[in-house]
Amino acid sequence: MPHILLTIPVGYGVGLTSVSMGLVRALNRAGHRTGYVKPLGQPDNTAEEGDRSTLLIRRTTHLDPPDPLPSEEVERLLSSGEEERLLEEVVERVEAAGRDCDVLVIEGLFPSDKLVYSTRTNVRMAVATDAHVVLVGVPKAPDASGVAESFSILATFYNEGAERVSGCVLNRVSVPDVRPASRLLDVALRPVSPEDAQSYRDAIAGVGLRLIGLIPDEPVLALRRVSDVARELGAEVLSAGQMAQRRVARTAVGAMSTPNFLEHVRHGTLVITPGDRSDIFMACCLSELSGTRLAGVVLTGGIPMDSQVWGLCRAALDWGLPILATRGSTSETYQAVLAGSNHCPTDDRQRAERAMNHVAQHLDPDWLGAIELQGAQDGTRMSPPAFRHELIERARAGAKTIVLPEGDEPRTITAAATCEERGIAHCILLGEPDAIREVCDREHITLPDGVEIVRPAEIIDRYIEPMCEIRKGKGLTRERAEEQLQDTVVLGTMMLAQGHVDGLVSGAVHTTASTIRPALQLIKTAPGSSIVSSLFFMLLPDQVLVYGDCAVNPDPNAEQLAEIALQSAASAEAFGIPARVAMLSYSTGVSSGGSDVDKVREATLIVQRKRPDLVVDGPIQYDAAIIPSVARSKAPDSKLEGRATVFIFPDLDAGNMTYKAVQRAARVVSIGPMLQGLAKPVNDLSRGCLVEDVVYTIALTAIQAVAMEAKEDPPRDTEEQGRS
Repeated sequence: MPHILLTIPVGYGVGLTSVSMGLVRALNRAGHRTGYVKPLGQPDNTAEEGDRSTLLIRRTTHLDPPDPLPSEEVERLLSSGEEERLLEEVVERVEAAGRDCDVLVIEGLFPSDKLVYSTRTNVRMAVATDAHVVLVGVPKAPDASGVAESFSILATFYNEGAERVSGCVLNRVSVPDVRPASRLLDVALRPVSPEDAQSYRDAIAGVGLRLIGLIPDEPVLALRRVSDVARELGAEVLSAGQMAQRRVARTAVGAMSTPNFLEHVRHGTLVITPGDRSDIFMACCLSELSGTRLAGVVLTGGIPMDSQVWGLCRAALDWGLPILATRGSTSETYQAVLAGSNHCPTDDRQRAERAMNHVAQHLDPDWLGAIELQGAQDGTRMSPPAFRHELIERARAGAKTIVLPEGDEPRTITAAATCEERGIAHCILLGEPDAIREVCDREHITLPDGVEIVRPAEIIDRYIEPMCEIRKGKGLTRERAEEQLQDTVVLGTMMLAQGHVDGLVSGAVHTTASTIRPALQLIKTAPGSSIVSSLFFMLLPDQVLVYGDCAVNPDPNAEQLAEIALQSAASAEAFGIPARVAMLSYSTGVSSGGSDVDKVREATLIVQRKRPDLVVDGPIQYDAAIIPSVARSKAPDSKLEGRATVFIFPDLDAGNMTYKAVQRAARVVSIGPMLQGLAKPVNDLSRGCLVEDVVYTIALTAIQAVAMEAKEDPPRDTEEQGRS
């Protein structure tokens, strides 16, 4: 996973794209393989060919970042309350752009009148990608302390819950311009004065932030080509000359007498004059021939220039002086030129290259060099959007078939339709076809053709004999087997046992025991597992945590608790979550004793013996396991350092109550319970589940099926573990 930097604007007009591109250039020069992406489009950053920032990167570097999500789709998802889906789109583009990179630069949204949601979305994007934030501002405040305060205010949004702000870039800092008129079109190497630089550096350090770039203002970088002005005006090109190379440094209206006007004719001047002012036109052409390199001439009012005058001035036109014509008045044309866009056109490679290099040479080389070290020191966390995206993509790749025994339940039907539409898994609904179609009509659900409906009565007979064979040790008769197979959960479990499907998801209307007991009886545990346990993926605002066991084992002994911890750690790692295991108790370390604490301590020792590579600690209290400042006080020697990701509860009382309290009080999405230890994947739903809960549980099940494909050794019989 690359080190991710997210550039965020501190207000309007800060030059976010220029700084983002310059950051890419500087990082490449520092030896980092650097990528770039702007995941979300916005209406005021769109050129005819696509997103302006993305096109500029493609045309000035070797990179080919993915296209951003169109601004119309961004607004649709936000207005319909689908912010989580939007963040999954962000993660998808970030992953695509970050392949084979050491560092990835993400360009955030910049604010505008059309983009009232930019700040909130940028904050969510930072959390979703677990990015380090680079704040980009301009010195609008009257002094350095005011500038620092503006950075500090925005930083609070990003540093809540985690220290995300990596540094601040102050762009367009005013410096004296002492260039002669003949050099005004050249980029000058004019650093910010040492006194001003130190003042800004001290002020920003005073609010707990680091200044990593002080970019001098360079007006040349904003100069448009004459061809850009012609396009904006919709002007007729009478003589193209060097219109694609010459840039407009200033604008002058040719309305006064020629002698008085000549003092305004300088290098880079775009002269705007009525088409019948042949004297002004001739003066411009003579100035061109005498060495004053004008930007060009715009003839207004729709008045054609006299042909004899045109012929006399041909030498200046051949020299490269661009001549444009408009039908508007001189005043209208002048105002239109002044109101032109300052955005760098996507085909202006020279301007983009200049801007990139200008920014790159003013970024802190020490900070750039330390990027790789910063990434190595970070504790990798998986954000909820990244986790959901990973689930969907891995499930798609598996192409598994999942049976849903509660086939006529509305949430289950909707989830099956969603999974089929998004290619997550092929779903089989067990139930009466007429009843399922009636639910679809009533709930306005469109069921894709790929969703399979199976009538239980039509397939029960084929599973009677296999079920009797599995349960022959318990004396199961044909009559009893047929009776039990009337239960669609039992029937679905037999379909899984016989390999006719890859996984089972139930529990929207059934109890946990109704889902798990058939699995324990017919599927049994996987090789190496003595128990079945469960875990929940808790999707906190800024990361995903694992809670286990919260649904199956009421009061595990030390050996069982250790196995739950090992199963949960393996599951976390399988889903991309770094396993840092906290064995929870009401006591931390040796602060107190008792049989409950001793059980956790013994279980911890067993885990350490079986997985010496695993970061695990216990007994430890929840706050010491998850909050670094508390850990430094209560458990200063703990390897967890307050950054646990897997939490193992001592019994079902503690686990079940905690997950529900966090879920409801903090409005946290929980995915699960996911069952661990079975030979084939069976997963339980909460009866209060939402459609998206069902969808993600189906995806979890499909991924488990992929992981279990190579593990087909004879399972152990542990049906006695079933709980009510």
